[in-house]
Amino acid sequence: MGLRVLAHFKPGDRATERIAAESDWLDVRWVAEDDDEAFYRELPEAEVLWHVLRPVSGADLEKAPKLKLIHKLGTGVNTIDVEAAAKRGIVVANIPGANAASVAECTVMLMLAALRRLPELDKATRAGTGWPNDPSLGDRVRDLGSCTVGLVGFGSIGKRVEQIVRSMGTQVLHTSTKRDEHSVSWMPLDDLLAKSDIVSIHAPLTDATAGLINAEKLAKMKPGAILINTARGGIVDQEALVSALQSGQLGAAGLDVYAEEPVPADNPLLGLDNVLLMPHVSWYTADTLDRYLDAAVQNCRRLRDGQAPYFVVNDAEPA
Repeated sequence: MGLRVLAHFKPGDRATERIAAESDWLDVRWVAEDDDEAFYRELPEAEVLWHVLRPVSGADLEKAPKLKLIHKLGTGVNTIDVEAAAKRGIVVANIPGANAASVAECTVMLMLAALRRLPELDKATRAGTGWPNDPSLGDRVRDLGSCTVGLVGFGSIGKRVEQIVRSMGTQVLHTSTKRDEHSVSWMPLDDLLAKSDIVSIHAPLTDATAGLINAEKLAKMKPGAILINTARGGIVDQEALVSALQSGQLGAAGLDVYAEEPVPADNPLLGLDNVLLMPHVSWYTADTLDRYLDAAVQNCRRLRDGQAPYFVVNDAEPA
């Protein structure tokens, strides 16, 4: 019998073929995130949990007596009860930076789509009403290279976004939890909001960042500015965001994350024409998944061999 892994997501053929090559020592059980029956059936025998987004609670961990490692396929561990895991001697590890390229490219895609009114123009073209062109387009659309982009959070994803948009001529500002004295682009959050045509969030969800972008902060942004969030939905006050989009204080938003996921059918964001919506998949490319699985297999191999996993985020020792 190999090391027992509960992979809590539904794989494609590429992922299953990649892991099949390790089947002589790795016993992977794939369970879709919305299949609670299978999850709780497999959990008691799991030694490793490959975690994506479905929250893992302390109560869940009580049902996992053999669990030694929770390996987050990604960076943010806010969906894991890390403290409860530590108390049970379960190591929690993540993969910092592995999704930076994918999330950064998706972020820039949302910026461009919002700036160029892509959903509106796609709809008009399909309806045959795109000709003659709307004369107001020349007043409303922008070149990204002529804009100022403010990055809230400046880790691996934020730095990658900066690299991309600077190559297009864009001015970039950033803020983070620590003042960067060596960066001329750093400034306090309120100043960044006031100066940016586009504000893009790249911070983790913590007690300090929960609800950080609230009604007061949105009111400090330029009228008609664009907000992009590919980080975590809880960083933005959704009620305030909806109000700002309805009033025109925000011109548009591009969102991949939400306070409640999956998004309920009555979420008011779904009824707004000036919002681009994605279902938390900015990270989800074949390239990122390859990097995730390589790192997950490597940590499983280290666990098997009695070595400490890489990128541990809690103080637990392997049981």
